[in-house]
Amino acid sequence: MVEEMPLLSQQTPAEVRQMIRNGKWTKQTSGLANGYTQANLVILPQKYAYDFLLFCQRNPRPCPLLEVLDAGSPFLRELAPGADIRMDVPKYRIYKAGQLIEETANITDLWRDDFVTFLIGCSFSFEESLLENGLPVRHIEQETNVPMYRTSIQCHAAGVFSGPLVVSMRPMTPSQAIRAVQLTSRFPSVHGAPIHIGDPTAIGIKNLSHPDFGESAAVHEDEIPVFWACGVTPQAAVMASKPEIAITHAPGCMLVTDQKNSTFSV
Repeated sequence: MVEEMPLLSQQTPAEVRQMIRNGKWTKQTSGLANGYTQANLVILPQKYAYDFLLFCQRNPRPCPLLEVLDAGSPFLRELAPGADIRMDVPKYRIYKAGQLIEETANITDLWRDDFVTFLIGCSFSFEESLLENGLPVRHIEQETNVPMYRTSIQCHAAGVFSGPLVVSMRPMTPSQAIRAVQLTSRFPSVHGAPIHIGDPTAIGIKNLSHPDFGESAAVHEDEIPVFWACGVTPQAAVMASKPEIAITHAPGCMLVTDQKNSTFSV
């Protein structure tokens, strides 16, 4: 039987990864292993690696790099030594020529010697600070995945990679939003401060009730939407740029690392 979130929130990252590896947790990871950083994932053939590295450098808000693995290696060295990127993420997405082909819980059979793995900061990592300061994190309250939206803001292109900025949204009152800006600006390695507050149409979002990724979150009458740059942006770039193959995490299903969130606070 799958364990409930309250119990998993108290487990160590290694324990959470073992449950994921054993197929006992296949859902979104927000709130798991409280206090520890989570990471977005992109895996590409080596011939695309330089272009994608440059894409991340040119777009640090949505794509803050935390670690890059050697070509062909599935094992982490820094964020979670010994973790196996082929089986320690709850759910992966496989793209071919920009098309989503399948979702799977294990990519061992797909692994290639020329694959390069990129691990990117995740906004789940600053949610601990929001909660400690009494701010709402609606998708945790609802036990759903965070809502994510494509915007009309275009990322800076690099080589074959281009595409729209993707944002995650957390509703708050205006005063809470001001405090959220102060708190999350201390975490530049995991997306930092919001990129937009208020009117979603100003950044090309037509309907908050229909996110492009994740699940919708209730916005109360006294609240406004607050948008952060999101690590699903590389998936939008993969869909737009159409590399022969790319593997990512399924939205909301992150790698839980051994690094404390406080490590990335400035």
